[in-house]
Amino acid sequence: QNLLAEKVEQLMEWSSRRSVVRMNGDKFRRFVKAPPRNYSVIVMFTALQPQRQCSVCRQANEEYQVLANSWRYSSAFSNKLFFTIVDYDEGADVFQQLNMNSAPTFMHFPPKGKPKRADTFDLQRIGFAAEQLAKWIADRTDVHIRVFRPPNYSGTIALALLVSLVGGLLYLRRNNLEFIYNKTGWAMAALVCRFSL
Repeated sequence: QNLLAEKVEQLMEWSSRRSVVRMNGDKFRRFVKAPPRNYSVIVMFTALQPQRQCSVCRQANEEYQVLANSWRYSSAFSNKLFFTIVDYDEGADVFQQLNMNSAPTFMHFPPKGKPKRADTFDLQRIGFAAEQLAKWIADRTDVHIRVFRPPNYSGTIALALLVSLVGGLLYLRRNNLEFIYNKTGWAMAALVCRFSL
């Protein structure tokens, strides 16, 4: 019982610092495989190092981070579910132990017993969107996670930049605004806009 409390406390401490806990072989065996456990663990097995050239791994990791952050900052957050990651370069022994030869792979390790076939996420059929992962986790653990995506400000920044550019141009040419009435200039601008889309 004391060992279990220590494990949960350590996982909670790591989770408070980062939504996804990085694991090597030793941490994986101690916190994910070894009993006692009263918590579920979602593990992403991946190969994120640039020399591995796994672009799918990076995309899946981004979705996994969105999901883990949604869980970490939700009001339902508890010590019943933890998100972890095992990178091949930090835990090759784990990949060998589980006879895993592809990445990325998502697995659920339940509180009791060994993972069943349904505890491995079907990435090929379903994809790796955070919403799909959340649905699978709800099926496996009964923990429902509402996915919150960070806002994308690139459109707002581009619009502000354009307005600033036009405003700056008008300010610099304030003494001679005849170019506004130039039909050829407007036609060229329209063509540039049309062909750039």
